[in-house]
Amino acid sequence: MPSGGDVTLLLMQWGGGDKAAFDDLAPKIYQELHRLAQSYLRRERIEHTLQATALVNEAYLKLVDQSKVEWRNRAHFFGIAAQSMRRILIDHARKVRRDKRGGGAAVLQLDEALDVMGSRGAELIALDDALDALAKLDEQQSRIVEMRYFAGLSIEEVAEVLGISRATVQREWATARAFLARELMRNGE
Repeated sequence: MPSGGDVTLLLMQWGGGDKAAFDDLAPKIYQELHRLAQSYLRRERIEHTLQATALVNEAYLKLVDQSKVEWRNRAHFFGIAAQSMRRILIDHARKVRRDKRGGGAAVLQLDEALDVMGSRGAELIALDDALDALAKLDEQQSRIVEMRYFAGLSIEEVAEVLGISRATVQREWATARAFLARELMRNGE
């Protein structure tokens, strides 16, 4: 894995308009993006139709299109990548759920539909709804959850990205987890 400094320098050069920096950056970040995608998909149901490579490619296209972002560092980039992957998985889960409710051509019996749908997609949607509720109350806590849970960033990396202290990240992380647990229990997940 490349050092954070190498990636940060290339991100800043790319953000400054250096297209060659992006060419150097791409192979350095791909492996870590793939690891991040695999981490996301391990939390999904076994028969999930989206593969890690497809998730990386979709997220990669969204990240490359971020021409107005001023990348601060490696952690900032991977925080945005995690957010992008989360959105892609949520959209995918909602599409699958919509298709199972009659959007597709095949009609399934209720028992078959429940078996096919599985609980992981519903759990992801419930978590997304809880995160949206958290974001309405405290945007910073929501971002901390995304970076810690979805991107796998350390307390130190989150603190650096958000420009806050480690103690604040730890406190906000604990509060956010408690809020999400209450929301998920309240909504029957």
